[in-house]
Amino acid sequence: MRALRRPVTAAILTLATLVGFLRPAVAAGPVSWTACPEDEKVQCGVMRVPANWADPYGPTIELRMARRQATDPARRIGVLIVNPGGPGGSAVNMTLDADFTPELLKRFDIIGLDPRGVGRSAPVLCDQALVDAKPSPLVPDEAAFRALAEYNRKLAADCTARSGPVVEHADTGSVVRDVEALRVALGEPRISIMGASYGSLIGELYGEYHPGTLRAAVLDSVMDHSVDVDTFLAQETVAVQDSFTEFVKWCARDARCVLRGQDIPKLWATLLGRAAAGTLEDPYDPPAKLGVWELISAAFSAFYDPQWFSFAHYLQDAAHPAAAAGRRAREAAPVDLTPNSFPAVFCGDWALPVGDFTAYRKRLEILAGLAPQVRASPLALSAAAGCVGWPVPPASPQRTLSPAKLPTLLVNALHDPATGHAWARQVAAQLGPNARLLTYQGWGHIAYSHSPCVKAAVERYLIDLTLPAAGATCPAVEPEPFGVG
Repeated sequence: MRALRRPVTAAILTLATLVGFLRPAVAAGPVSWTACPEDEKVQCGVMRVPANWADPYGPTIELRMARRQATDPARRIGVLIVNPGGPGGSAVNMTLDADFTPELLKRFDIIGLDPRGVGRSAPVLCDQALVDAKPSPLVPDEAAFRALAEYNRKLAADCTARSGPVVEHADTGSVVRDVEALRVALGEPRISIMGASYGSLIGELYGEYHPGTLRAAVLDSVMDHSVDVDTFLAQETVAVQDSFTEFVKWCARDARCVLRGQDIPKLWATLLGRAAAGTLEDPYDPPAKLGVWELISAAFSAFYDPQWFSFAHYLQDAAHPAAAAGRRAREAAPVDLTPNSFPAVFCGDWALPVGDFTAYRKRLEILAGLAPQVRASPLALSAAAGCVGWPVPPASPQRTLSPAKLPTLLVNALHDPATGHAWARQVAAQLGPNARLLTYQGWGHIAYSHSPCVKAAVERYLIDLTLPAAGATCPAVEPEPFGVG
C-alpha cells in the first residue's frame, strides 16, 4: 500500500504543477462595489490581486477603484479605464472629479483604478523625514554621488519595511496585469483606455500585451518607453528649456506680466548665481534658502499648467524679497509617513544607467549645454538619479513598441515641459499607420485639460473610433492668470 501511494502522490503533484502552468494568466478576486464616501453617485470598488504576478499564490494586495456608470445605459458603449499619470496620481480622484465631456459620461462606465503602490491601492509609504532629506541630483563630487546611491538604498529599505512587497512590484507591466484582471472580473470582452502622462504608458503596454481586448486607446502627453538614458535625459531637458523660452516670449507680449520689459534670462542668471552661493531666500518661506535645484524645480512646476503669471511674481519676489510680504506660503503640518511611489514605479520601468561619478558629471555638462537656463529636466534627472543604487532591477525596462493593431489616438502639446512633443512623434512612428497624432499648439502638460478642441477630438474617437486627419492640430489657448497672491 505504501509503495503504491508514492507514485499516486507524485502524479497528483505533477498534475497540480501542470494545472498551475495551464491556469489562466489572470488570477484575481472579484470586485466588491459600494457607494463612495466622497460621492454616493460614484461606486468605489476593491479587488485583490497577487503582489507579484510571477507568484500568483503568494502574498496579495488590495487595488481600489472608482466607477461612474454610464448615465445613458441604453447607449452604453462599454468601460473606459482612465489614469492621470504621475507616477503617483490617483485615478480614483480623477474619476471622482469627473473632468470628462458630458457625452463620455453618458456612453461609458468610467473607471479609475489607482495603480498598485499609488493612492488607495496598497500605497508606497515612506518616512517623511527621509523623503524630505533627498539629496540634490546636481552632485558636486564623488563623495556626494556615493551618498546619493546610499540614500536610494536606504529609502528603498524604509519604504519596503513600511509598505511590503508592492515596492518591488510597482512596475507598469504589473499594472497592466492588474488592468487585465479587472477586465476579466468585470466580464467585459473589450475595454477602452485613456491614459495621460505616465498613464499613457499603461495604454501603450496594454495594447502591446492585450491587443485583442483593447477597443480604443487615447495616449495624452505621451511617454516614449523606448529611449535610452542619454536620449531620455536630453529630450526631457530640451522640452523644459523650450518651456522656459516660451515663458520669456509670453512675458514680452502680455502686458500683465510683472516682469515685462525686463531681461528675464539675465534676471534668471542672477538668481541662479545667488542660489549657487547659498544666498537666495525663498520668497514664500523665509528665511529658508533656495538652492539651484530648488529654483530649477520651481520653474519646471510652473510650466506644467502653465502658471506663467504666478511664476513671474515668484521671480520678482525672489529678486526683491520685500515685495513678497503678505504672500507667505502656509507651512504644511508635519506628518510621519508620506506617499512616495515615484522611485518604486520609475525604477521598475526604466533602465537608466548613468555610470560612475565621472560619467554622471559628463552627462550633466552635456545637459547644461543643451539647456543653458534650466540646466536639466528636474523630472528626468530626479528619475535617473533616484535609480542610482536602487536595489530592485527594472521588471519592465524600455523596449520599442510593436505596430498598433487598432486605431490609436495620441495627443500632445507642442510645448510640453514633461513629455516633449518629440516623444509623441516617436511613439506614433513606432505604432505605425494605425496611430494618429493630434498636436495641441499651445503650452503645458495634459492636452485634454487645456483645449476644448482636443476634448472634442478625444470624444469623437472614443465614441465613433474616428481619428483626426493626418497632421491635425488644435489651436493654442492663451493661459489666464491664477494662483497669484
